[in-house]
Amino acid sequence: MASAELPRHVFGPTGVSVPKVGLGTWYLEQSDAKTAIAAVQAALELGLTHVDTAELYGSGQAESLVGQALEGRRDEVFLVSKIIPSNASRQGTIKHCEQTLKRLRTDHLDCYLLHWPGSYPLEDTIEALEELVTAGKTRAWGVSNFDEGELQDAFDVAGPGRIACNQVLYHLQERSIEQAVLPWCEANGVAVVGYTPFGQNSQFPPRGPAGEVLARLAERLGASARQVALAFLTRRPELFAIPKSTNLEHLRENAGGARVELSPADIAAVERAFPVGRRRRGVPML
Repeated sequence: MASAELPRHVFGPTGVSVPKVGLGTWYLEQSDAKTAIAAVQAALELGLTHVDTAELYGSGQAESLVGQALEGRRDEVFLVSKIIPSNASRQGTIKHCEQTLKRLRTDHLDCYLLHWPGSYPLEDTIEALEELVTAGKTRAWGVSNFDEGELQDAFDVAGPGRIACNQVLYHLQERSIEQAVLPWCEANGVAVVGYTPFGQNSQFPPRGPAGEVLARLAERLGASARQVALAFLTRRPELFAIPKSTNLEHLRENAGGARVELSPADIAAVERAFPVGRRRRGVPML
């Protein structure tokens, strides 16, 4: 069954064209299995075929649900999962990737990420990740929640063209990655995948003058505030977003956000309403 086509960006050094808005699965397991599986399948129909999960989510339950949802449709999907740092030793990385593949009912990932910096030497983890690439267990590898210094450390170990992406917290009220992390990634050809693109506030658009700016812009564009936010957060070729939802209307809205085009003036208006903020040490995390 063919999926709808959404606007795409090239995913870092992989050369693969990937929908710039995808599907996150953090807390997917908190829905009943039928609802969760149906939501992932609906997302695929809408073109949200960049699917992100992790062994951490529900202690593997989210991966298992995704695996069931992708039965017979694996080739449609750019599939990403993540290993927690406490498992990312040289041998542990291989072992836990195999477990992830089993839960996902597939023989390969498109990208496998180190979920955040840990205590095992990067040299060991990266050596294992490269072994997984060589073995065809994953097409590429990347990192998550790395700041610019940690990215440089990984780059120094791996060399150019090896880090596919950095997955980070990124939403309108948390733009601090634009200070140093995003410029580093852009300079080194690394994709930036923003998680929790609407923030943790259940009120969206947020109350106050900034939210009013977003709402007026959305009305003028014939879009929703969420769609304008997604358009802004994926406005550059290196930027992707992976909102999570099991609500069909929200999934449709997210897919529509990939199609919204912002003018330079629109982008400037959002930037003024939601300032980047101060440069911080490290990256924000949830």
